[in-house]
Amino acid sequence: MNLVIIKGGLFDGKDYFEKGAVVVDEDGGTILEAGAENEVDLPPNSRILGGSGYTIIPGLIDAHVHFFGSRAFDLMSWVTVPESLAVLRSVPQLTSLLKSGFTAARDMGSKGGSFLSAAIREGAIKGPTLLSCARSLGQTGGDDDPTTLPLHIAQELSYSYFGDGPWELRKAVRKVVRDGADFVKVYAATGSTVGSVESKDFRIRPQLTVEELKAIVDEAHKVGIKVAAHAIGEESMGNVIEAGVDSIEHGMALTSEMAAQIKKKGIFYVPTLAIFVTNPTFASMIDDPSAKDSVFVRRHVNSDMKIAKEYELDVVSGTDFGGTDEQPHGKNYLELVAIAKSMGNKEALVSATSRAARCLGLTNAGQLKKGFDADVVVVKGNPVRDIEALAPANIVTVFKKGKQFSDD
Repeated sequence: MNLVIIKGGLFDGKDYFEKGAVVVDEDGGTILEAGAENEVDLPPNSRILGGSGYTIIPGLIDAHVHFFGSRAFDLMSWVTVPESLAVLRSVPQLTSLLKSGFTAARDMGSKGGSFLSAAIREGAIKGPTLLSCARSLGQTGGDDDPTTLPLHIAQELSYSYFGDGPWELRKAVRKVVRDGADFVKVYAATGSTVGSVESKDFRIRPQLTVEELKAIVDEAHKVGIKVAAHAIGEESMGNVIEAGVDSIEHGMALTSEMAAQIKKKGIFYVPTLAIFVTNPTFASMIDDPSAKDSVFVRRHVNSDMKIAKEYELDVVSGTDFGGTDEQPHGKNYLELVAIAKSMGNKEALVSATSRAARCLGLTNAGQLKKGFDADVVVVKGNPVRDIEALAPANIVTVFKKGKQFSDD
């Protein structure tokens, strides 16, 4: 049995120890022991890593990503790239994600996402554990439907299935399950469109009725998979809460009344702050109080997050990065930086470890705990005190199920 002892400060997914240790079984891929160093049995003849000045954390989880295989942040680029090219371009993005300390992620809709997930499971390519929705679901003429194209071409090119009415959408759920989906992603409001969010006539529109959303949730839950809902604006937020989704993605225009319902129903809240602070168009809406804020970005990073903190919502880290030039995978730690500004460093770490694992349904990830998968990251510095310790330059080493990552 090949064992590795990792020493240093330790954040186990919930608590922090100034002097901790983790014992990794490289062959079995699990954690044998973890906790305060003086309480951990350290087997002799083990390889030793870490030490003073380092912190050990669980592998990080990004609960909202895409692998568009496109350099541009642009709907038409995403739908017109050939599926095979999108997959090939995404392989180095997956490697970058793993190298930067993310050992699991949830793909919210990409061409070939389910195939990337399968290739990682088979060991054909390197990357984090990847849960895929296969294709996202939306209404005809709704989000991610390139409406400048004829409908039959748009449906053929899109990474979403379009449906109208409860029975069409039940069939769409069955189709993504057939495609190998691990969960369902549904668009309940305007998001990516062929038009500009800065145009005069742009406005957020709720999409799909509560009846349609309930049909999606019911069909997904019948086969034991979760539903993640893209929701922006008070009406779409209210609709997905009533429908009983498992997580709300973006969740812009949150109110106190909605927050109380989200808390009561145990719905996870994935605010995807990083996509807004790293995109120049969205960032200008935050920084300039006079700018048109057509997607509630300014409200989101300020009052929405205050409400989320006040009502102790289960905030989960998710970037919405798509591997484009503006948001390449490998800088996903920026979501934790953004969450930390509102919630504090420790809460940001929880949002990307133990709580994210619960959101994704990963029962053996997100914590440094005996018997859990040995998804372990060692960083220089202490992210509990300085969240920038999670920057890629500070990542010392990454273990994925007991195997130490290498570029070779």
